[in-house]
Amino acid sequence: MTIAVETETEIVVGAHPLDPLSRAEISRAVAILKNGPAAAETFRFISVELREPSKHALRAGTETEREADSVLIDRATGDAFEAIINLDSGIVTTWTQLASGVQPPFMLDEFAECEINCKKDPRVVEALTARGITNLDLVCFEPWSVGWFGEDAEGRRLMRALVFVRQDPDDSPYAHPIENFVVIYDLTSGTVAKVEDAEAIPVPSAAGNYLPKYVGPARTDLKPISITQPEGASFTVTGNHVRWADWSFRVGFTPREGLVLHQLKFRNKGTDRSVINRASLAEMVVPYGDPAPVQAKKNAFDSGEYNIGNMANSLKLGCDCLGEIKYFDGITTDSHGNPMTIENAICMHEEDDSIMWKHFDFREGTAEVRRSRKLVISFIATVANYEYAFYWHLFLDGSIEFLVKATGILSTAAQNPGEKTPYGQALNNDGLYGPIHQHLFNVRMDFELDGPLNSVYEVDTEIPADNPTLTAFRAVDRLLETEQAAIRKADSSKHRFWKVANRDSKNLVNEPVAYRLIPTNAITLAADERSHVSQRAQFARNNLWVTA
Repeated sequence: MTIAVETETEIVVGAHPLDPLSRAEISRAVAILKNGPAAAETFRFISVELREPSKHALRAGTETEREADSVLIDRATGDAFEAIINLDSGIVTTWTQLASGVQPPFMLDEFAECEINCKKDPRVVEALTARGITNLDLVCFEPWSVGWFGEDAEGRRLMRALVFVRQDPDDSPYAHPIENFVVIYDLTSGTVAKVEDAEAIPVPSAAGNYLPKYVGPARTDLKPISITQPEGASFTVTGNHVRWADWSFRVGFTPREGLVLHQLKFRNKGTDRSVINRASLAEMVVPYGDPAPVQAKKNAFDSGEYNIGNMANSLKLGCDCLGEIKYFDGITTDSHGNPMTIENAICMHEEDDSIMWKHFDFREGTAEVRRSRKLVISFIATVANYEYAFYWHLFLDGSIEFLVKATGILSTAAQNPGEKTPYGQALNNDGLYGPIHQHLFNVRMDFELDGPLNSVYEVDTEIPADNPTLTAFRAVDRLLETEQAAIRKADSSKHRFWKVANRDSKNLVNEPVAYRLIPTNAITLAADERSHVSQRAQFARNNLWVTA
């Protein structure tokens, strides 16, 4: 029996095959593992999430069993495992040990553990004392992934902690980096593995605080803007299913990706037509271009190394989102397998979007306008110093936009006062600077335009060889026939875009229905292709990858 509880705009129903795991399901998955291969107290849970049914099963409408995927690590040995758990039968159907040295993402409590134990290490205390820093309560250890630079870490699970110091308890530590000082922490043994203490550079002393008590109250010269919808929002929510205007889709959430959109469809003449089966952030990398000793090894894979979904903020009305809001919680797990709810992890609301179409008939003196509106589905994650805000925008005309905002605080470094490195921007006259770096995001979109049989074309604007007027140009389509041929870079000089098409579904003018992929800010990795970060972040060397 399915029990539905109806509110004004929401109906809560039984689990859909794509609904994220509930708290009860996470507890059940963990209990099954602890009663089986993960019985030892030393096991920790990196993630427990829904194992999504196959697209074939979903299309066929066949009944599917609820399954969970889990990644675990045995802190006694450092060995990592992947498991598949059948929640209906209560059986661990797959238990796979990962290759030696392969490390899953960090867990949130490992960050705190690293800082606590670094402060206890006599070598760390002695090195800081030699630099004149004796109040350990004001020292901040910021763990980064140790990354990979060709050396053998002997399979150890390591963190590379950068070090900052506050001037008082609520001071911003990023204004005061302790340069040329890094602590390597071994999570398997729970001890400091190495202290890298090179030439001391004076710690910048100028404050960089942002709290109102330091910078003053908010400005008062702007009149209020009120976002009101007297009749309520235009969307309806049934469990995790959303319908808005002609759009319908399902909202998902995973520890690695954060927000996931499933089964995006657009209604045309009363029929819901499939557009995208699944869309999400798949990975991101932040490589630093400063060759200074501490900075050169900074390259964070914030999704794959840190589980960016677990770092999602609990969003607040009036601060992060305005208007008539629908929130979705993100349900994940802590390292001991206890369910953890990130309240209001996902925000959904409508925004006015200026005009969508307008025409003024000068002969008749009349104007017609169609106003645009967009639906915004978003989440914000804090990864140490940075905040990343991810927004999916759905528009009334059927277009889709993915927007990322990077905010928060720069990851800072120190140089001798009076110096200016060419590999960063000075932030004050006290030696503080922001090292040059990139943010590259990889978004995975599984298109299903009117079904699964889609093709991808590259479209360039070309000047024909036969050009008697010297003014001719045209758009030329080229089918990307293989995965190797479909590894592509953007080219603004050719007005290049890519087209996803269904050749079995024709539009009004008997051409295949299609969506255009329009590249914007189409940067690629600046690091040499021989570098270790380039070898790890191959996705960032090109703008488009297409797989069957």
